[in-house]
Amino acid sequence: MKKKTTAGSSGAPHRRERATDRPESRNGVLRLVFFSVAVLLEAAVTLTLMLIGISGVYAELINVGLRLLAVFLVLGIYSRNKTSALKTPWIILILVLPVVGISLYLFTGLSGTTKKIRKRFEALDEKLSGYLTGDPAAAEGLAAEHPAFRCISDYMERQKGYPVCRGTSVTYYAAAADGFEAQKEALLSAEKFIFLEYFAVEDASSWAEIEEILLDKVKRGVDVRLFYDDVGSIAFVDSDFAARLNSKGIKCRVFNPIMPFFNLFLNNRDHRKITVVDGRIGFTGGYNLADRYFNIGFSAGHWKDTGVRIEGDAVTAMTAAFLEMWNAAESGEGDPDPGVFLKNSRSVAGAEGYVIFYTDDPTDKKTIGEDIYLNIISKADRYVYFMTPYLIITDEMSRALGLAAMRGVDVRIITPGIPDKKLVYNLTRSYYHRLISDGVKIFEYTPGFCHAKICVADGEIATCGTVNLDFRSLYHHFEDGCVMIGCPAVADVEKDFLETQEKCRDVTEKFMSGRSLPLRFGQLFLRLFAPLL
Repeated sequence: MKKKTTAGSSGAPHRRERATDRPESRNGVLRLVFFSVAVLLEAAVTLTLMLIGISGVYAELINVGLRLLAVFLVLGIYSRNKTSALKTPWIILILVLPVVGISLYLFTGLSGTTKKIRKRFEALDEKLSGYLTGDPAAAEGLAAEHPAFRCISDYMERQKGYPVCRGTSVTYYAAAADGFEAQKEALLSAEKFIFLEYFAVEDASSWAEIEEILLDKVKRGVDVRLFYDDVGSIAFVDSDFAARLNSKGIKCRVFNPIMPFFNLFLNNRDHRKITVVDGRIGFTGGYNLADRYFNIGFSAGHWKDTGVRIEGDAVTAMTAAFLEMWNAAESGEGDPDPGVFLKNSRSVAGAEGYVIFYTDDPTDKKTIGEDIYLNIISKADRYVYFMTPYLIITDEMSRALGLAAMRGVDVRIITPGIPDKKLVYNLTRSYYHRLISDGVKIFEYTPGFCHAKICVADGEIATCGTVNLDFRSLYHHFEDGCVMIGCPAVADVEKDFLETQEKCRDVTEKFMSGRSLPLRFGQLFLRLFAPLL
């Protein structure tokens, strides 16, 4: 009997916050404040030294030297193989305000990936790639059954080495709470290892439920590892959180810890959301391990998020992705050979369709997340739908969406109706007019904040993962996602989009009309510096 997948219901049991005997981890906001003060202090010292120099006899030499440095830096930025949308703001800022521009660029505008980090990733990729051998029959089957989207699998195989997989079932969850319940159930079944990688972890009620399971598994000899991003979790936990978990047997590492004045990797964050159980079952999607994602303690309406459960051959790629980041963060000395963890997936009998799990990272200079979206848009024949919390895109992405609409494809985008960040919300809206003028339809989720990152096209292909339609996700962050082609879950993603659209306001007509001159100027200014936000 074939294993069908259905969308998760929204009726997950409500979980109340409960008291525990675990010590509370101090909130990390103080570290963020300290870091901000340190940055301001550094800028103030630089400016003071420059002003003192300019007032002396070497004023002209300092001024000329600064201008020459600015010009050389601008030429270097201009020559980089990046989209113009990422280069232009830095060029303008450096030429207009050279001291501030140069300081900010050297601090956050560089690639962020040091030579040492890049080499470490390359070495790990080479070591892990041997375990990601694809099935030629799967690629041939995809080409025969879904020829329009064969380009996705060919691209992924050539650029990242991620194979297209059969024998993989996908369950789509239209509500993060449903995904979370399924995730806990999977954790309870763990016998060998549990890998968790998240942008944000909050030491609160939802995490308490996870931690209780993890501690029990540690006692039973299961290898349990947690990896989280320092910036993403800084408002939720402090350094004592990782220390406490390590002391209890949960191996914990923090990605790219904030180190004022010394951190050259600051602009690149680990935005991935990955759970792997025994190399057999995996989870990814938009939600982090924090209460607000499950509508606990979130006051700005309803938080909309989604996720997927993956079982079968494609989980090997998820396992490899976790091990890559885990060992890139630290030396990994003493860890078992990766093969111990990468030979555990089992094909799911009767699973329909094709699945590609993928990751995107800034170390290889490839824009995998954006390229997958662009390929789907270009191949869509009848419709392509997106759900994204942020809509801050390059001219290339905007043009692709507009061209699809102009050739008759039904292009729809759902964005939040209630913002989590007012500035980013206004910036998102600044992109509406051009897209709508080309025929794209825009909807805003009125019940609250929509944090889901999904795409579905022509009833054949869908994606669910961590990649937002914004510069940070597409160019700066470590991301991941799941591509489903011909899977029953594709219909579930489409169903969720259409049901969510019913809860949205159609703002297409509102943003079709012309805007006032002050509004246009303000939006142009915001968009110019959007890549720096």
